[in-house]
Amino acid sequence: MNSLREALDFCIRHQTILGYSVVSLLTAASEHIFSTVVFKCPCNSGNMVYGSFFLLAPAFILLLLGYMVNARIWHQLTGSCSREKECSPLGTCAHFCQVLMPMTARALVAPLTWIAVALLGANFYECAASGSSLTKRLFCEDSGTGCQEKLFKIPCDEELSAQISSERLSLQAQSQLIGWFLIASIMTVALISKCVSRCCSPVSYLQLKFWKTYSKEEREVFEIKAKEHATKLAERNTNCFFEATDPAPFPTPSKEEWQKISLLCTFDSQEVYYDMIRKYASTKGGQSAESEEAHQNRTVLTFVDEAQAGESGL
Repeated sequence: MNSLREALDFCIRHQTILGYSVVSLLTAASEHIFSTVVFKCPCNSGNMVYGSFFLLAPAFILLLLGYMVNARIWHQLTGSCSREKECSPLGTCAHFCQVLMPMTARALVAPLTWIAVALLGANFYECAASGSSLTKRLFCEDSGTGCQEKLFKIPCDEELSAQISSERLSLQAQSQLIGWFLIASIMTVALISKCVSRCCSPVSYLQLKFWKTYSKEEREVFEIKAKEHATKLAERNTNCFFEATDPAPFPTPSKEEWQKISLLCTFDSQEVYYDMIRKYASTKGGQSAESEEAHQNRTVLTFVDEAQAGESGL
């Protein structure tokens, strides 16, 4: 039982990494199925187009799917055009780009995995490269007129592929080298980006962890409260319809209040607002929580000074 609890705790703590790993494994499995079952290189002048589409088109589709299934991007886009008059266009654009970059990084996991695995498998690249003019200049510069036709047949004839590539680097080897270079580049860029983002963070490591924990808990509580509020409102309206009674007063947030908590939010080092809901709650009634806290601190200091003065008088 303890082992199961520890395993669950591990999964919860590393759910983001585990999620990316599952997406990468599913993408790699899909690529393997496509390359072995669906993909059939035509071995003619259409090699370049056919191979390139299998290499890049699924990656583009996976990128679009990555954006579509990301709930945060819809949270930021919904109603953004109607808020242009209320917000500074420059500030909104800067904040949107700041939020869009992490979304794009998450959406790129699946397409980059597809391209990397496809390059290591070499089927798509070999088909596309065998029909390119660059490969023709590389392999057929000193050969006869039939060299181009032989290049077209490379993906379909292993003996011909070995014969043509005996003096030069084979297309499969080229594909695998490009694949490993792509993987190394992705890991390097990811590490540098992580270091830069942490170095430029306006808060410390522990406060950043607290911020992420707070945001997660706030989303969960918001969903529970929103469901409860919607259920009560639906019950009131339904009872009013069926029982022909006057609806009882039911406070609900206004459109302006919904817009305030839906704006783009980035961490402010001057005012500790971890999310727009906390900023709304802190500034509710015209007095921020920080001002109240400062007032309480001043009251405590005054009380301490008076107590010290009383002790010195004694």
